[in-house]
Amino acid sequence: MSSPTIAAISTAPGMGAVALVRVSGPDGWTAVRRVFDGLKGEPVPRKAYFGKIRDGQTVIDEVLVTFFRAPASYTGEDLVEIGCHGGVLVSAKVLELLLRQELHLAEPGEFTQRAFLNGKMDLTQAEAVMDLINAQTPLALRAATEQLEGRIGQETNAIREALLAIAAHLEAYIDFPEEGIDPTIGLALADQVKAARARVDSLLATADEGRILREGVRLAIVGKPNAGKSSLLNRLLGYERAIVSEIPGTTRDTVEEVASLHGIPFRIIDTAGLRQSEDRIELAGIERTRLAIERADIVLHVVDATENETVESLSHDKPEVIAFNKVDQLRPPTSDVRNGISCLTGEGIPELVNTLVAQAGASTSTERDSLAAINARHQACLSRARVSLETAEAALRNQLEPELVAVDLRGALTAIAEVTGVIDTEELLGKIFSTFCIGK
Repeated sequence: MSSPTIAAISTAPGMGAVALVRVSGPDGWTAVRRVFDGLKGEPVPRKAYFGKIRDGQTVIDEVLVTFFRAPASYTGEDLVEIGCHGGVLVSAKVLELLLRQELHLAEPGEFTQRAFLNGKMDLTQAEAVMDLINAQTPLALRAATEQLEGRIGQETNAIREALLAIAAHLEAYIDFPEEGIDPTIGLALADQVKAARARVDSLLATADEGRILREGVRLAIVGKPNAGKSSLLNRLLGYERAIVSEIPGTTRDTVEEVASLHGIPFRIIDTAGLRQSEDRIELAGIERTRLAIERADIVLHVVDATENETVESLSHDKPEVIAFNKVDQLRPPTSDVRNGISCLTGEGIPELVNTLVAQAGASTSTERDSLAAINARHQACLSRARVSLETAEAALRNQLEPELVAVDLRGALTAIAEVTGVIDTEELLGKIFSTFCIGK
């Protein structure tokens, strides 16, 4: 049974020059033709047709309609794209008219889901679509593009192919138990499993960078009142976001913004100053500051360089960078202050940014040939695969029964297959028959 034909507005809501309404499914062109007067016959795929969308005799809009025939479309189904004038009302009217033609309103992500189900992309590529849309920095955009090109899928599929070959050998020994696994072959297979595990480890090593590229480094700016926290936030953002005042306690709540530092997204949180207070509102802000410290990846501790005081660490379980602000006010002026900055003049800010980027562990991103980095779901799947591979390797080296090794290999294959969404119970048999003449 074929899937129902779906329709939805594919461009963001709001005013704009154009909007795009998509229709995907077997009845798409039939439904569009009922309300579109630009073409009466069959459309030529990938050719745009100009005409009017009509509700009876009422013209809704002048549009461009393009037809894509399956499987050469985004979803792998017959697909129609209607380019109408931008604006909330006109695109909504076009969609409403299509839904009256017995089409279904698409669920969130359903176009991309159909692309996956129809073999147009694997799960990693489908996830990359949203990463591409949500990218806030050039590096995040590049990482999403490389994942959309299938970099992660290609690597995990290569690992699966290697493991399938090993599993095929083991299944052959299981079918002929009287022969047993030759010790030399067993060690060779163990080395192959080890090599596959190393490739899994290489992918797992990109998890932290993947989180940074997608979510940003959580950077909490903390310190005493009037140390210059809000001024530093404004400097890092490049515009006036937070209110700056000489009155202590101006910042009562956390202020969060995203800044791109050397292409790395930082989620910067300006916090209330830490001090003793009887003000209930200020105390609530201070409590949120402590919570921000707990959740941060990096703590940026801002200290007033003009106050000659002992600086105590505010975080003992995560990286903390101490920046001494107001070095321009020191008398006599000095540039010897470590991590000395001036939010007023900008002195030391570039050096502080370099320190933060290096501390984030992402400073080598641009030096890699590939920026494709796994996400949390990939990490969970690959971690399970790694455990299974480690157990399988140990079993092979200890010359355990091939049935035991096969169980662990199957577990690793299933976990790795979940990364791209490719799970085929018949694939292993096909691999065996193509490699060995078992029925001979």
